[in-house]
Amino acid sequence: METTRAQIILAPSRQPFEYQSAVFLAGTTTAPDWREELISSLSHEPITILNPLRLDWDSSWREDETFEPFREQVQWELDMQDKADLVVIYFGANTDAPISLLELGLCARTNKALVVCHHGYRKRGNVQVICRRYNIRLMESLDGLAEAVVEKLNPKNSLI
Repeated sequence: METTRAQIILAPSRQPFEYQSAVFLAGTTTAPDWREELISSLSHEPITILNPLRLDWDSSWREDETFEPFREQVQWELDMQDKADLVVIYFGANTDAPISLLELGLCARTNKALVVCHHGYRKRGNVQVICRRYNIRLMESLDGLAEAVVEKLNPKNSLI
């Protein structure tokens, strides 16, 4: 049985990174829980995983910059995307995911994006054009995503 090595940081924690390589998990929050699947697949790697999941999130919170918990969440996500070596952006089927599109736009030119976009994603054409223009790897499912993360972080097949 493999032991868990990966460090998982949930929003809004700002604890120091334990590992040199860090990946931010951007994208849709609807089922299936793609983040948990990817985290499980990467758990044996020496990697820091930045998960924007916030356990105390309340759907009644106002999405307004004057509302402190909301502002804290958005600032955390922006800060962690900047600090990450890789931003995985997931576009699930039958979603609009406007924030995910924003996240893709913010990192498209940084050479640190890896995209999963299902055929059923409503804005798939937009994602395809952006990925082609900026030479971003575009995957159609979670199959092979963990391996793609490891490869992107270190093309020589080791994270460190």
